[in-house]
Amino acid sequence: MNRVQLTASVVELQPLRYTPAGVPALEFSISHESEVQEAGQSRRVSFEARAIALGNIAHLLADIPLGSQLQLEGFLAAARLGSSRLILHVQKAERLFPGSGSAVV
Repeated sequence: MNRVQLTASVVELQPLRYTPAGVPALEFSISHESEVQEAGQSRRVSFEARAIALGNIAHLLADIPLGSQLQLEGFLAAARLGSSRLILHVQKAERLFPGSGSAVV
């Protein structure tokens, strides 16, 4: 199974583009920080990653402000054929609003 679920901040947002097939595509960078348990020990995790949203999700995220917190779900795939770099393909995104809940985008 290839499924990723995490909360992250948007740190970079590329302009909305369209694939050769006419599908909207939005590439962006995310930053994540959390504390997890590993082998009975607390571990601080911090990383930045690339993400892409296609179709309706790309349209909905296209004007999201930098720094916005998102709950993301998707899968990991090679950035391009033959690449060892991974990119998160977003299938579901929910914007988190401090103190007032969330909204699905």
